[in-house]
Formats: sequence, C-alpha cells, structure tokens
Amino acid sequence: MQSKFLDTIGLVEQLHRQCLEMIKAELEERSIRDLTSVQALILFNIGEEEMPVGELAQRGHYLGSNVSYNLKKMVENGYMIQERSPHDRRSFHVRASESGLEIYRCLSTLFDRHALRMEEGHVTTGGLETAGNALRKVLQLWSAPAAPVSMGL
Repeated sequence: MQSKFLDTIGLVEQLHRQCLEMIKAELEERSIRDLTSVQALILFNIGEEEMPVGELAQRGHYLGSNVSYNLKKMVENGYMIQERSPHDRRSFHVRASESGLEIYRCLSTLFDRHALRMEEGHVTTGGLETAGNALRKVLQLWSAPAAPVSMGL
C-alpha cells in the first residue's frame, strides 16, 4: 500500500508541475512575459470574483510560492486590483482587472481544449471522478487531526 500511496503523491506533484508548464507555454505563445504561470493560476482561481487575500491563500495550492508577493507583482503589472475592505480596514480584497480577466478567459479556453483532448484520448468522466474521489479521501485523511501512533517503546 505504501508504494502505491507514494506513487500517487508523486503523480499529483508531476501533474501540478506539468499544469504550470502548460500554462507557461500558453503565456509565452501570447508573448506575456510579466506574469508567471503561478500568478496566472491565481488569476484563474479568482476568476470574476472578489475575495479577501486570506481566502485566496487558503483556497489555492501554489507550491513554493508566496501569495502576497505574487499579488503585489500582479497589482504592479495591472492584472489585479487590491482594495481595503470597507468593513474591516485591516483586510484587503482582490479582484482581477480587465487584463486579469483576459488571462482568466485565456486559461479557461486552454482548460476546455485539454478537456476535449482527454475525451479524445479515452480519459473518461468516470475515470476522472474515480481519481478525484480517491484524492479527496486522501486530502480528508490528511486534513483530519492525526491520532497518536504508539511506537511500542
């Protein structure tokens, strides 16, 4: 069981890395050089919503990235709008600017194309559901408080 478990974890890591590479290639094809693939993925996850910065950090999984730094760069480059919350002056809300929404739509189209390629490559909806369910169970297991393990000492 442990080897299958470790293989799955490795595969998830590879899939995430490959997803970022796919996004990077799309950005390069469009000559977008002031945005990283992680930043583009953050924009995609925000979409057309507005949300507190803290929620964005909790919602996404941006391996090895500093969400605050990336938000700052995206604000500087005009992809993101950051404003103080009218209800809590300590909190900031973010939303995509018009150029950020263009990136969101670009990635949405990219992911639609890849979903079609999966269907053509015989990756079924059922297969994706099964994989997703198994990964959600692993996430649930890791998110639950762990019971102490007796080391038998």
